[in-house]
Amino acid sequence: MEHNQDSKFEESFLPMTSIGSGIGTLVQPDIYCYTDQIVNLVLVGNPSETKEFVLIDTGMPKSAEEIKEMVQERFGEQARPKAIVLTHGHFDHVGSLVILLEDWNIPVYAHELELPYLTGKKDYPPGDPDVGGLVAKMSPTFPNHGINISAHVQPLPEDGTVPNMPGWKWVHTPGHTPGHISLFREQDRALIAGDAFVTVKQESLYKVMTQTQEISGPPKYFTPDWDMAFESVKKLAALKPQVAVTGHGLPMSGEELSENLNYLVEHFADIGRPESGRYVN
Repeated sequence: MEHNQDSKFEESFLPMTSIGSGIGTLVQPDIYCYTDQIVNLVLVGNPSETKEFVLIDTGMPKSAEEIKEMVQERFGEQARPKAIVLTHGHFDHVGSLVILLEDWNIPVYAHELELPYLTGKKDYPPGDPDVGGLVAKMSPTFPNHGINISAHVQPLPEDGTVPNMPGWKWVHTPGHTPGHISLFREQDRALIAGDAFVTVKQESLYKVMTQTQEISGPPKYFTPDWDMAFESVKKLAALKPQVAVTGHGLPMSGEELSENLNYLVEHFADIGRPESGRYVN
């Protein structure tokens, strides 16, 4: 990999957006989901009880100012997270990370297996245009290179705890990327799934734009290991979450979540895994 890759994604042109862009949803008193164009990021912390909070993922490229404004609207002027936790390092989850760190200078945590993509050592596989859908057709043009935040990033604790997030555990959910994680809180069975599964058919431009809710596996065009992806979905379903925020799509909860997640497990070969594509076999 070239070490002068664009960690700020300044050359990126990504016109996709959705009707939910710029809208925040209070999922629990301390879980706030915000949609940045087509991807969700999450603030964990209750502003009525504390000014301390953690940011999960950092959205699309060129969204740093929007994210800072959203943070300050929820937690007050000059607010900044105690830390950033990354579910993984794809461009739509770390797009504004480097710019945010220039101002915030806070620690970033990720799974050990994700660190090569966050320290300038590895690139992700390119997007697969052959899995179906217009977004998939565009995916080879999406940034797939790693970034270098070596001065800030560190591995998550091996014991499964999450720094600055008491009560939460990280769960290794690979497949979409080698070091993909999800976050789970046993107390209320709250799940932040990242892209281990999503609640919109991410390959369809129409469904992404309209945020049509539909349980799906990880985004097919950026998932290179389908056997591991299936195991990760089964692992999360076994936790029996009561509410889930995913990397793409609207939050889902209660019986609707249980039924849809179980359906995804039972029919993963049909609705989770693509019929064809460079990473299918």
